[in-house]
Amino acid sequence: MRDDGSSSERSGKSGIDLHLDRRAWGSSVELAASLRTAIRENRIAAGSRVPSTRLLAADLGVSRGTVTRAYELLVAEGLLVTRQGAATTVAAVESPVPGKLRESATRRATELRWDLRPGKPDLSGFPRADWLAAQRRALRTVPAEELDYGHPAGHPALRGALAEYLARVRGVRTSPERIVVFAGYGEALGTLCEVLARRGVSAVDFEDPSLPKLRRIAGESGLRVRGVPLDDSGIETTGAHSPVMVVTPAHQYPLGITMSAERRTELGRLARAEDRLIVEDDYDGEFRFDREPVAALQRIAPRQVVYAGTASKTLAPGLRLAWLALPEHLVEPVREHRANGDLTPPVIEQLTLAEMLRSGSYDQHVRRCRAGYERRRQRVVTALTESKVRHELYPAGIAAGLHLTLRLAPEGPSERRVLRRLRRHSVAVNGLAEHWMDDRLRREGLMIGYAAPPGHAFGQALRALLRGLTEH
Repeated sequence: MRDDGSSSERSGKSGIDLHLDRRAWGSSVELAASLRTAIRENRIAAGSRVPSTRLLAADLGVSRGTVTRAYELLVAEGLLVTRQGAATTVAAVESPVPGKLRESATRRATELRWDLRPGKPDLSGFPRADWLAAQRRALRTVPAEELDYGHPAGHPALRGALAEYLARVRGVRTSPERIVVFAGYGEALGTLCEVLARRGVSAVDFEDPSLPKLRRIAGESGLRVRGVPLDDSGIETTGAHSPVMVVTPAHQYPLGITMSAERRTELGRLARAEDRLIVEDDYDGEFRFDREPVAALQRIAPRQVVYAGTASKTLAPGLRLAWLALPEHLVEPVREHRANGDLTPPVIEQLTLAEMLRSGSYDQHVRRCRAGYERRRQRVVTALTESKVRHELYPAGIAAGLHLTLRLAPEGPSERRVLRRLRRHSVAVNGLAEHWMDDRLRREGLMIGYAAPPGHAFGQALRALLRGLTEH
């Protein structure tokens, strides 16, 4: 690396001139910004490979997790392209002329008109008036010094409001001192895995199937990732042998299974008896439709369970707000790692969410969303069961969450063929097969999200979906 005494450095091994301020080397946001600029200025050519996370991390003197999260931000923006088994490459982008950039982004967004991919809320339902009112109330009273970079664990007001909310709504047993706020769940999981790896943990179990991106984050943090099969009650505890497990009990991703009470008890007993750590990703925990919400697994074994939550589904992914409720023994290690790494999420956003939680407007918003999503879910299920494809597709995972899974009949068309059909009708959904680690367990199917299209367009999106599914 070149050191000319200035505030910028050159990445000697990787060959990318990042002009990265040495004081920001712990920040995935700053690293992503530098890479973004290099791509926009054509210093990294379209189609070229970017350095591996290991090489760039060694080159810059940062953790692999920091590089991984920076790459993931750029993948989400469409600037990098990842394919399983292949190197990460730079996507083709327009020159940095504002008009052309807007035109290019619009063209990509309208390539497929109906976005029925899972993991996205209805962004048109964002509570703008409530958010602005909460922000005004927060800004009227916040001392000027609290608008600095903020506490590494998150603003005390938000941590206090979250502790009360999580105890009341999800049954989580925690305190403000044990909550740490992050810029998204990916960063939270990456930080936790890096801390565990430094403390001697070597492996982590994930449900099989699960989200490949999260497995990749754990692997890039230095942990060996193992897959554990599922049955109708959730993760099979007999197959879990690692000291750490990552589970989604409320609405398993991607299959939509809700972990049974018996399996929760069994998992908590196993964690206590063998001193294992469970990471509870409370995926879609607020959105349960057919019965009362199930309390968080963390309530059963608070000393063995890390509870993870986020505002990406209830409010908007763009807020980049997530949190971990940690067992006592992990609070200081995670805080120390946080203090030496990324910047905290913007303080004003934290204060605004804290005010919404305190005032009750957040609860009201979630109740409105739950009612609206339940109506959409019922429309999708009814349409599928009454359509011509009812003998080929089997809806599952419909008791909770913002997506359902369609299992494909073995004698029917392949997943790839059905996805091609849907693209012809401008419908975007996700395939199921890519989520498995073990090829012997792999099943084909579709993941249909019913939250993202605005309410006024949902009927059109549903009709396009059915046309694509019934096409031969």
